[in-house]
Amino acid sequence: MSNTYVNAKVDLTTTNITTLYTCAALTTGIVKSIIVSEDSNNADTITLTITDASSAVFSIYKTKAVSANGTVELLTAPLVVQASEILKVTAATANRLHVVASILEIT
Repeated sequence: MSNTYVNAKVDLTTTNITTLYTCAALTTGIVKSIIVSEDSNNADTITLTITDASSAVFSIYKTKAVSANGTVELLTAPLVVQASEILKVTAATANRLHVVASILEIT
């Protein structure tokens, strides 16, 4: 088994559902941290979901508040992401939020 630390990052420039991280085949991802920062001096909200291999969507956070110029850690414990599962984020307003995830990939 091989362990590799990676990060995934996205600037939410639209209000479209945006892929943050896709777990590769034959891999397990241990998400250690998901940090969201707001950089426009306006409070906003973010939604975080996970899509499984059968395309079922599960909410992790539904409209989580992020204060103006604030930073929020979304996880209080590691999140396991299995092969082919996808973490997706959606901003309520475009051009306000940045998201960075820190992930340990086990292959």
